[in-house]
Amino acid sequence: MWKITENSFDPKRLRHFETALTQGNGYVGTRATFDEHYPGEQRTTFVHGVFDDVPVVFTHLVNFPDWTALDIILAGERFSLAEGKLLEYRRRLNLHNGVLTRFVRWESPQGHVSKLIFSRFASLANQHLLCQRVLITPENYSGEVRIESRLDAGTDTMRYQQWNWLDQGVEDGSIWLRLQTSATKIEAAMAQKVFFSGGSEAEILMPNVVKMPSICTSCQAETGQTIYFEKFSSLCTSRECEDPKSGSLSILAEMAQEPWEAAYAANEQAWQKEWDRNDVLIEGDAEAQLALRFSIYHLLIAAPRTDEQVNIGAKTLSGYGYHGHAFWDTEIFMLPFFTFTRPEIARNLLSYRYHNLPGAREKALEGGFQGAQFPWESAGDGREVTPTWVPDPADRKSLIRIWTGDIEIHISSDIAFAIVQYWRLSGDDAFMAQRGAEVILDSAKFWASRLEWNPQTSQYHLSNVIGPDEYHDHVDDNAFTNYLTRWHLHTAVALAEWLKTYDAQAASLLFTKLGVDEQSLADWATMADQLYCPGENNQGLIEQFGGYFQRVDALASDFDPRTESVQSILGIEGANASQVLKQPDVMMLMYLLPELFSHETIQANYDYYTPRTDLTFGSSLGPSIQAIMATRLGSQADAYENFMRAARADIEDVRGNASDGIHGASAGGLWQAAVFGFGGLRVEDDYWYVKPHLPAHWKRLQFKFVWRGQEQLVDIRAQEEQS
Repeated sequence: MWKITENSFDPKRLRHFETALTQGNGYVGTRATFDEHYPGEQRTTFVHGVFDDVPVVFTHLVNFPDWTALDIILAGERFSLAEGKLLEYRRRLNLHNGVLTRFVRWESPQGHVSKLIFSRFASLANQHLLCQRVLITPENYSGEVRIESRLDAGTDTMRYQQWNWLDQGVEDGSIWLRLQTSATKIEAAMAQKVFFSGGSEAEILMPNVVKMPSICTSCQAETGQTIYFEKFSSLCTSRECEDPKSGSLSILAEMAQEPWEAAYAANEQAWQKEWDRNDVLIEGDAEAQLALRFSIYHLLIAAPRTDEQVNIGAKTLSGYGYHGHAFWDTEIFMLPFFTFTRPEIARNLLSYRYHNLPGAREKALEGGFQGAQFPWESAGDGREVTPTWVPDPADRKSLIRIWTGDIEIHISSDIAFAIVQYWRLSGDDAFMAQRGAEVILDSAKFWASRLEWNPQTSQYHLSNVIGPDEYHDHVDDNAFTNYLTRWHLHTAVALAEWLKTYDAQAASLLFTKLGVDEQSLADWATMADQLYCPGENNQGLIEQFGGYFQRVDALASDFDPRTESVQSILGIEGANASQVLKQPDVMMLMYLLPELFSHETIQANYDYYTPRTDLTFGSSLGPSIQAIMATRLGSQADAYENFMRAARADIEDVRGNASDGIHGASAGGLWQAAVFGFGGLRVEDDYWYVKPHLPAHWKRLQFKFVWRGQEQLVDIRAQEEQS
């Protein structure tokens, strides 16, 4: 169960498979467009951290020149699936080594039949190396086989030209191109080199056309003779390389004498090491096994292994959705996978938040608050990049106001929670002392300035916010936000005490830097104790936010059958006025802080909020968490149903929006549902244990995780669980 296969070509699913078969290595991501182009495609190659300004959305990942593009001319006819006749077609992504392969038998308009086998991969062994091969066999004709490759400086992003051409040339058998982003001034260099064999003596030309250096190869091929074309591309930017041009050329200059075989073997070995650490084995459910490995693969190809100045966007590096911006999706949904299996990557991702504290402080100051308020959407430098207005999809001449960047403020506590989770698992005291503590304490300072005292209730409150359930905005006392804020303040006080013991000098320097003293800590503790958190009432129900129970009662099933979200049916204001949820805040709260709630309270809230949640067409973040909570309540049928909702999000495109990019949070949530839900892994301060709840038809669940630097193996068999 390692291969994602497309056995026939359906143009209607073109962009879905472009996303699903995306390739990458934690540095670069490339959508699975055809080498030879196809109408309506969305060719993109993104590199972590390379953003530039775009009107309306502030900043966007920049689309790089396409390293995969080829023009293939066979006996004078251009190869294209949009013309001629497709006799055979198979495309397959091998999750185990990241290699994408396509087999095509094509009959040209003039009746010439050719067999073409395409292979390519982004090397996991060398993040700057991209490898591509095409095997072409004429079946019923002889003639010229001509392949043209180029680096196009005219690549655009969302119809905006973001690259400025700097220079180009030919050197040591390679073509190269230098570019610079328009606003952020990031320099990039790409180089390409080809190997051509199999027919008559190959002719290789390198026309140095301005802004489009090219390599043109050709030879004569006889019937049944296979032509081998191999292309190697390299890519470097000024973010990680002082001289991107020299860096790119040196990578190609160091290629082995048999470059494809050597690069392929190195990539496969690197992937084997990844899967040895990260694979989750499921026996008894082939669909779940493949979907889980698919999700893990997409997390791994988006994970920055050498860069702590970048985060993982909500759509990873696989599409234009959300412009490459990072949300709470990373810390709450994706990061636990890395915290438990690849703590060094988790450390990089959390360090991104530490390095971007200046942007968080700027945001707090702009809002009239103290400390650090992390932005709802973050990109290159940690400033708030949530668009204020976006075009209305129903009327492109109208705009919709986006409030999340202003009032969806729970992300600061989500980041603190992720830091503490990493610390508990890894025991990385140095990280907490040097970086984590500053993030947690400075964002606690923000909360202390954001809380509002109400003399009538003698409590602190948080008004005018948006919780994780974005169907409801401008609400007061959102349960998720209030409880996490209270947890955050208490945690900050305890952490300050720990830091004074661990490193008194570091504590003193940090407290001075942040303007935090003993009175501040005492005030935070008091504020936390006096912060209103919706309690048990109405038979144990916790009101999602103030006045929620007075909204129009409705169940998600009231709108079935349907193929769109409840918000699409009711409109923004209609959904806001109802009790239907995009995702259940209260269940998310009980998942993160289970120790605060009794089993009976969790059950009562699960029973109330589940039918009111738009689990099928609402947020892709909801089903995985709902699955975990169902396992803890013994509702195995509900747990498996929601697990498979998450599993099919992108591999089957059940929401119809996979073309925008991979749902990274759903991928991370699926791993959590398998490990924390069905596997029942629970971690306490000084130990861990499992309380498994396998689906009835699962025979085995095996996974690994890292506890205090030591790899742990959990192997659960159905017979053992029953005994």
